[in-house]
Amino acid sequence: MAASSDNVSAGTPMGANLIAGGATFRVWAPRAHSVHVTGNLGGRDDWQPGESNLLHRDQRGYWAGFVAGARDGDQYKFWVKGDGTQGYKRDPYAVELTHDPAYPHCNCVLRDGSAYPWHDAHHVPPPFEDLIIYQLHAGTFAGPDRANRVGRFLDVLERLDHLLALGVTAVELLPVVEFSSPRSLGFEGSDLFSPEMDYELTGDEIAPYLTRVNGLLARCGQPELSAWQLSVPVNQLKVLVDVLHLHGIAVILELVHNHAGFQAGGQDESIYFLDRAAGVNPNDSQFFTDQTHIGPVYAFWKQEVRQFLIDNAVYFLREFHVDGFRHDRLDVIIGQNGPAGLTYAQDMTASTRHQAPAAIQIGEHWPADPWLVRSPGEGGAGLDAVWHDALRDALRAALDAASHGRDAAVNLDWVAEALDPVGRRGFPDSWRVVTSVENHDQVYRDKGPRARLPTLAAGEAARTWYGASRARVASALLLTAPGIPLVFMGQEFLEDQAWGDNPATDPLIRWDWLDGGDRPMGDHLRFFQEVVRLRRSHAALRNGRIRVFHVNLPDRIIAFHRWVEGRGQDVVVVASLREETFFDYRLGLPRGGEWREAFNSDIYQNWVNPVVAGNGGSVHASGGGLHGFDFSVSIVIPANAVVVLSTD
Repeated sequence: MAASSDNVSAGTPMGANLIAGGATFRVWAPRAHSVHVTGNLGGRDDWQPGESNLLHRDQRGYWAGFVAGARDGDQYKFWVKGDGTQGYKRDPYAVELTHDPAYPHCNCVLRDGSAYPWHDAHHVPPPFEDLIIYQLHAGTFAGPDRANRVGRFLDVLERLDHLLALGVTAVELLPVVEFSSPRSLGFEGSDLFSPEMDYELTGDEIAPYLTRVNGLLARCGQPELSAWQLSVPVNQLKVLVDVLHLHGIAVILELVHNHAGFQAGGQDESIYFLDRAAGVNPNDSQFFTDQTHIGPVYAFWKQEVRQFLIDNAVYFLREFHVDGFRHDRLDVIIGQNGPAGLTYAQDMTASTRHQAPAAIQIGEHWPADPWLVRSPGEGGAGLDAVWHDALRDALRAALDAASHGRDAAVNLDWVAEALDPVGRRGFPDSWRVVTSVENHDQVYRDKGPRARLPTLAAGEAARTWYGASRARVASALLLTAPGIPLVFMGQEFLEDQAWGDNPATDPLIRWDWLDGGDRPMGDHLRFFQEVVRLRRSHAALRNGRIRVFHVNLPDRIIAFHRWVEGRGQDVVVVASLREETFFDYRLGLPRGGEWREAFNSDIYQNWVNPVVAGNGGSVHASGGGLHGFDFSVSIVIPANAVVVLSTD
C-alpha cells in the first residue's frame, strides 16, 4: 500500500472517495506533524503508521493521498501525530462506521456512493405550501420488540400504509447521524456523515426486510434489490428515502450543527483535537471553541469549519436524495458566534439551494422572526421557513384553560392573534412558518404528564369525551390554519402518554392499542385522516389568506375566513371550546347562498356519533350583515368541536 500524490489536487474531495484504480483520502489537520491513512485497504492489512501510508500536506494544512487498489467495503482510520498526542482518528467525513460494540473505537468504511440503484427519478417534492409534516423517531417508531430492540431505518416502512392513509406529504426524521449510545433523541451526533449504526440492519436480520422492501418496490413497478445491496448499511437509509419517494412522501432530515454530541475531551478518536495539538484549552481544538450548548460549539469563525458543516448538508442532499432540512437551534449558532454564525447560515442556505433548489430549508430560531426568511442580500438568513411557537403556545394554553371546567376563562384572543403569520407576524407568505401543537420537544417526558394534547385538555380524563374532543379542536385548528403543519407520531391516534427515547423508562406510542381496535384511538385516527384530506382538497387552507372575524370569549367561540384571492374559494372555520352545543348561533359569512358543511369534528366521537350535532350537510346564508360581512346564517356549533363551511 502506498499513499501517493497521484490523482490528488486542491480540488480533491474531503474524506475517502473511490475513483478508478483506488481511492483518494483528504483531511484537514493544520497543526499535525504527520497524518497516515491506515487500514485493510487494497487487500493489505496495514494499521500501523509508516512511510508507505503517509499523506502529503499542502500549505493550508490539508493532508491527502491516493491508495491504489482500495475497494468498496475496505476499512480505514487516520493516524495523526501532533504536538500534544498521537494516535488514531476517525475520518470526519466517514460515510459509514463498523458496527462495533466497542464504539467509539470503530473503523471507517470506504463506500462507493454510486452503487445504490435509485428508483426515484420521477420524484418531485411537493410545493412548500402543500407540506404536511409527520415527525418521527426512527429508534422507537416501529419494529419488532420495540421495548428491547432499537428500531431500524427500514422498520419505518412497517407503517408506510398508515402514513399513506393519514395523507401526510412529508416525513421528518429526528436526527439520524451517529451518536455514541444505542438510545438517544439523536441530538448528540458525533460523526455527522455516518448514519446511526444502531438504526442499521446486520446479518440474519436482512432477509425478512428484503422481502418487504421488494414488495413495496414491486407495487410501484420498480425492479428488486439484491440481498447484497440491502446488506450495505449505508444503503438502508437510502432505501427508506427511495421507497417513501416512490409513494409520494418527501423526507426531511433534522441537522444538528449548533453543537457536537460529546463532551469536551471525550472520544479520543473523534474530531475533537483532530490534529492533536498541544494543550487542554478547548479553544485549541481546531473544530471547536470553549463555548458549550449541551456539547462543544463549533468554531464558526473558521471558514474550514463552516465548510465542513455545509458539506455535511450537501452530502445528504446529493447522496440520500432528501427533500430538505430542519436546522436545529440557529439562535445558538448566531447568538454565540455573531457575524460568523450568520455567515454560516447564509452560506448554508445558498449552498443547499444550489445543490437542490426544491429542497426546503427550515430553521429553528428563538424567537422566530421574519428576517430569517429574507435573502442574504437583505440581511436575512435565506431560510424558506422557520418553526414558530405562537399558535402552538396559544392553542395549548387554551386547552389547558378549558381543562379547568366550563366556567374557566379561555384566551381565544391569543389564538386569534397567533393564527395570522402574515398580517400579524410580518412573514411574506403563510407557509413561511411551521406550526405544531405537538413535537418532539413539547411531548418529551421532561414536560410532565400533561405533555400530550388529551392529557393537557383533560388530565386523568384524557380518554373521555373531554380529552378527545378538545384534542380534536386543537389539531383541526392546526390543520386549517395558515402555515406548514407538523404532527408528532401518535398525535393522530390520540396518544396520551409523554414520549421518550428509552423504552426501559419511557412509554412507547401504543400501536398495539390502535391495532387491537381501541375505540377512542381508531375514532381519532379517522378524524385526523379526514381533516388532513380536508386541507389537501382546499387550496384556501393550504396557502390562502386569513381573517379572524369573530371571537366570543364568554362562549369560547372563534371563527375565521380562509380564501384564495381572485379564485372565489371561501372556507369558514368555526371552533368551540364550550361544553354545550349552540343550536342557533348567528354567524356572518362573506357570501350569500349555499354553504356546504365540509367538516364537523363532532361526528368522530364514537364514530359515527349517534347523537352528532350538525347542520345537515349545508346551510343557506340569507340573513343581513354581521361580523363585517354582508350576509349571515344561523348554524349549529357542537360542544368542543370544529365546523368547517365551504363554497366549493
